[in-house]
Parts: sequence; C-alpha cells; structure tokens
Amino acid sequence: MANDLEYKPKSCWEAYNSAGDRENMNHLAERYIEFISTCKTEWETITWALERLKEAGVTHNPEKGTYCRTLKGKTLFAAKRGSEPLDKGLRLIAAHADTPRLDFKQRPLYEEIGMGQAKTHYYGGIRKHQWMARALALHGLVAREDGGFFTFVLGEDPADPVFTIADLLPHLAQKQSEKPLKDAFEAEKMNIILGHQPLDAPEDQSKAETTPCGKKEEGENTPKDPVKTHILKLLNERFSIREEDLQSSEIHAVPAGAARRVGLDNAMIGGYGQDDRICVFLAIEAMVALVQAPCAHTQVIILWDKEEIGSEGATGAKSRFMEYCVHDLMAAWSPEAVFGDVMQNTRALSADVNAALDPDYPDVHERLNSALLGYGPAMSKFTGHRGKYESSDATAQYVAFIRNVLNREAIPWQLVEMGRVDNGGGGTVAMHLANYGMDVIDMGPSVLSMHSPFELTSVADLYATHKAFSAFLKS
Repeated sequence: MANDLEYKPKSCWEAYNSAGDRENMNHLAERYIEFISTCKTEWETITWALERLKEAGVTHNPEKGTYCRTLKGKTLFAAKRGSEPLDKGLRLIAAHADTPRLDFKQRPLYEEIGMGQAKTHYYGGIRKHQWMARALALHGLVAREDGGFFTFVLGEDPADPVFTIADLLPHLAQKQSEKPLKDAFEAEKMNIILGHQPLDAPEDQSKAETTPCGKKEEGENTPKDPVKTHILKLLNERFSIREEDLQSSEIHAVPAGAARRVGLDNAMIGGYGQDDRICVFLAIEAMVALVQAPCAHTQVIILWDKEEIGSEGATGAKSRFMEYCVHDLMAAWSPEAVFGDVMQNTRALSADVNAALDPDYPDVHERLNSALLGYGPAMSKFTGHRGKYESSDATAQYVAFIRNVLNREAIPWQLVEMGRVDNGGGGTVAMHLANYGMDVIDMGPSVLSMHSPFELTSVADLYATHKAFSAFLKS
C-alpha cells in the first residue's frame, strides 16, 4: 500500500523496452542526427522546418485549414485548424531556433604577423575556453546592396578547410592559469584563423631585394597585408564576396562536423546546438505526424529567434509577430472570436531543454528536484533565478492537466528545477507567453554539457518527448 502512495520517476528504458519501441526510437534518433548535423543556424533551421511542413501539406493559405508564415527567415508560425472555435484556445508549442555561437564582427578581417584572422563577438551564454583549439565551420548569409542575398557553408564537407582559434600552450600560460576562469579568456582574443599564405607577388616584384632581416622590400604593387588580401581573393573567387559585403553579412562560426552517437550502447547523441533545436525538431515532427488527423483545438507551433540573448528584436518572443499570426487565423477561421479570449484560453508548452544532473558535479544540483538523463521530458513549473525572478510559474491546475495528458499515454516525465537555489536558474520564452494570460509550462529533454560545442542528450528522452509533444497537441 505504501508503495502505491509514493511517486517514483520512471525510466524511459523500462517504459519503452519492446522491439518495436526500440526500432522506432533509433529511427527517430537517426533522423534527428541528420537534422542537427545540417541545421546549425536559425535560418537553416527555419528553412528545414518549412520544407517538412510543406511536404506534410501545410500551406500558406488558411482557407485550406493550415497556415504557415515566417518572419525574416528566422521565425516561423504554423497552425492546423481544429474543430473547436478559436476562442476555446490553442494548443501551442513554442521553441527557439537560435543557439550560442561566435559571430563575425561587421568589419572582421585583419592581418597580424603573417596570419589572416577574423574578429568575433560571441552570441549567447558560452564558456569561452570551450571554443579554443577546435575545428570550426563558417555558416554565412551575405546580403548585397542591390537587395540580393545568398548563403554559404564552409568547413562541413570533408573536402573543405576548417578554421580555429589558437590557444596558449601550457608552458606559456602560467599567468593565465592563475586568473579566475571568467577573466582568463578574453573575448577580444577569440579571433578565428582564416589563413597565412600571402598573395603571390607579381612577376616584376619577384626579384625584389631582401633586407637583412629576411623580408623582401615591398614594391609598388605589393599589398600592405598580403595574407588578408589573399583571403579576400579566395572569398571573391569562391563566393564573389568583396570586403564591403562582409559588413552587411551574418557569418557564424560553429563547431565543424556531424553529430554522433555517444557511448558503447549508442544510447546518447552528442552534437552542437541541441539547446534548443532538439525541441524544434520534435515539435515540427509532432505536427507533421498529426497534420492529417482530426483535432479539437487548433494546433500551433512557433519557432522564435533571439531567445539566447533575451528574446529581443523583431524575430524574438518579445515581438508582436505571434499576435499578427493569431489575428490572421481569427480573420480566416473565427471572425467573431475575441483576441483576449483566444490567448487566455490557450494552453502552451515552452519547449526548451533543462540541465541534466551531472555525475561529476552533483553539488551544483539539488538531487531530488533535478532532471535525470533517460527519465523522459523534464518539466519546470517555473524557471528564473534566485527568488523565482523572471519566471512565469505555471498554476497548480495546469501542472495537474499536463500530468494527466502524459499519464494517460504512459509517458515518463519528471518535474524539475535547474540547479540549487541561489546557485542556478535560467530563462525561457515561457514568461512572454504567460503575459497573454495563457497557461504555459516548460518542457523538453534534459541535456548534459548544455551551451557547449558538444552537448549530450539521450535517445530515450528524444523518443519520450516526441510522444509527449504529440499527446499535448491532441489534448
């Protein structure tokens, strides 16, 4: 009897132990690995989502019962009409498509002691030392003054070169090692090495006299920065880029290479950008799987940009883009609906990851209320920090509603906080949704090494969270 009264989290490995479940779990993981290996920027992620929705029959025309709209290629809103009027509320899943990275400065290129480098400004919360001495790829969007633009990727194909940031050797890093970690690595020194071969001198300069220090006297046609000039020449030959074009470009340095299975049992996935693209992938896959099935409440997926820097700007959750899209739905599907009723009756998931209990650093967690890898989607009643500042704090009734949705489908779940009180915390888009009066709770897989260039997730959590998102949309 006593055991019936206790609550114990359930392992996904126990819940999904049939041959069919394990096959489906691995199939989903392989598709996810392909996605996360390819989509490393918000515009690549939104492009993928649009293609998946289009394949499933989602259109831009609400008269056909589906609706999809994007903003500046970085934010997406997709909806499928339900049988209930809109003033009964939506079933909304919101995730974010941006991820911490290194951005090229608008005027990035320079040459120093025969090395061609690019200045960067980091985006989002990173630990700077994790980005040193590792292979980096460049994912770029270049906009021209005539209005045209194009994207490029360099460093992902095995035939491509990669790029890196040099780190100090331990023999010369004694003073650096004595500094606090937050001060040891300077952001202004996170400069990406692009090359070091100078542009070949013209033939008439090849016989220039050599100075006593071994450097050739510069002739009239010798460039001042021959390595930088060579880099610009190569960029122009490959992508038709001039240096001025870089000032109206967005070039991101991200970890090079594909995501991989981790562990002898292949039970984990390691790769860049899983916060929060794992939720993007699962939300889109859930909607795609249900797009032809009848539903009571209108189902909505929204993918935002800029979450990692406070959800600011036109493409962030603080913008009014979602409002414009909901008004479009109302005009097409429920002209008599009142916007306030639609929003206040909506039930939402802020689909975002949580920190898994780290086996090597358990002291920063509070064991009883921490997420465990492999125990299903982690839900946070509130996020924020310290005294629950900057948190939406879901109602008790809504937590009970979500429990019921998941328990009906026998989906493992866990209710968690991120870190010890006064020692942790984090923010999501939940508080921006809660501003409309809707019910919202955070839900997503747990992650080890979050915000690092190589994050870890469980294939079992991936599978369980997919089921959870599907169950929620159908609720």
